[in-house]
Amino acid sequence: MCSTCGCGTDEVKITGPESSSQAHTQHHQHSHGHHHTHSHDTETRLLQVEQDLLRKNNEYADANRRFFSRRGMFAVNLMSSPGSGKTTLLVNTIHALKTSFPVAVIEGDQQTSQDAERIRSAGVPGIQINTGKGCHLDAHMVGHALEQLSIEDNGVLFIENVGNLVCPAAFDLGEARKVVVMSVTEGEDKPLKYPDMFAVADLLLLNKIDLLPHLTFDPDRCIDFAKRVNPGIEILRLSALSGAGCDAWWAWLDSGRATARAARAAVDG
Repeated sequence: MCSTCGCGTDEVKITGPESSSQAHTQHHQHSHGHHHTHSHDTETRLLQVEQDLLRKNNEYADANRRFFSRRGMFAVNLMSSPGSGKTTLLVNTIHALKTSFPVAVIEGDQQTSQDAERIRSAGVPGIQINTGKGCHLDAHMVGHALEQLSIEDNGVLFIENVGNLVCPAAFDLGEARKVVVMSVTEGEDKPLKYPDMFAVADLLLLNKIDLLPHLTFDPDRCIDFAKRVNPGIEILRLSALSGAGCDAWWAWLDSGRATARAARAAVDG
């Protein structure tokens, strides 16, 4: 259970390209007592559960991070609300970059494997994590997905999180960078409404800018809100569909990959 929102993670399925018979399933058993507790006792217990959950998650995240470091991988956690266009952005990014360096994707959704199938159709390895009732990926799920994912060294790993602007912000997956994708069809005040997400993000991709002539959305106002929440956040404006502004995004990825490769080389000596 997510201590932040109470969502369930009783059954998580991780499937590769072969078949569902290869799926890894996590079963989480919880016992529930029904004794009376005072409100302050309940609050203390919930805080302890949350601290324990995040502490354990961070241990798995550190293990993932060591894995990425040894392999010279630049791991990117892509987060957004549903409908931001991040899967379309991923597919088009794959087509543009897959001949330049290795790319692989871990897909997170509550149900279906449609996004992972889109990724594999684009020509790169993709693993699907179905979280069931869960509203976010955690580092343990990602670690299990890495066991099944065929990925070459010195490449880019995209982790497309479940569409949600709340809980994914709290869970470190071991990634090098957190990227939040926001479309101009959403409200300008999203950064103020969901500050935790924008506070942890290293980069904001303002997507679907090709639609601006048809909307009243003010991108400068949105960017100002994002900067209020996180003065250090980088911001790129682009359209995944038309390709406008994508060169800067691809350059950002290449820079991150170069940093990851350099760090590996320094360790290897």
